[in-house]
Amino acid sequence: MGFYTDLVLPRLCDLAMRNRHLVPYRRRVIGAAQGRVLEIGSGSGLNLPFYGDRVQEVLALEPSARMITLARRKSRVGTVPAAFIEASAEEIPLDSGSVDTVVTTWTLCTIAHAPAALAEMRRVLRRRGRLLFVEHGASPDPRVRRWQDRLTPAWQVLSGGCHLNRPIRDLIETSGFHIDQFATGYMPGPKPLTFMSEGSARPG
Repeated sequence: MGFYTDLVLPRLCDLAMRNRHLVPYRRRVIGAAQGRVLEIGSGSGLNLPFYGDRVQEVLALEPSARMITLARRKSRVGTVPAAFIEASAEEIPLDSGSVDTVVTTWTLCTIAHAPAALAEMRRVLRRRGRLLFVEHGASPDPRVRRWQDRLTPAWQVLSGGCHLNRPIRDLIETSGFHIDQFATGYMPGPKPLTFMSEGSARPG
């Protein structure tokens, strides 16, 4: 499994994240970021070109050293300064109340202990800061959700721990956030894989 997880899996994940249908989500969510930004699970840096002039700095947190290496190349052509942090979202090495915006894009599905990570995001956000997110997760359609439950055990192995059936809104709200914008819908593709939740939240 070492060859697969260390070499093949990062490339497959990066390829999946290049799906053109994801671009409008990136533009909306990342385009709303401002100030000092912490991006959770920054991967190979695909979000970096979407940060606008209201952003002073991006702190790109990513547990994979290989992904950080790929992302550094993209940061050289970006307009916003980026600093890379090799660390887990469950233990963010930043001071409390030190960032204006936290961004997560298709990340909460893969974090082993998502509530712990969300508690850390809430800790590092300033009082008036915002969590901006787009995630795939549990569908409200019982038929789709049954398929998500069936597929998730195998899908986790193939995709680096991704859960298709996580209840995104519940996870965010029970972690001490107040959601102020929330939209859902299916992206083109198989429904068990493409139910999206997009929005913003503030520390409660």
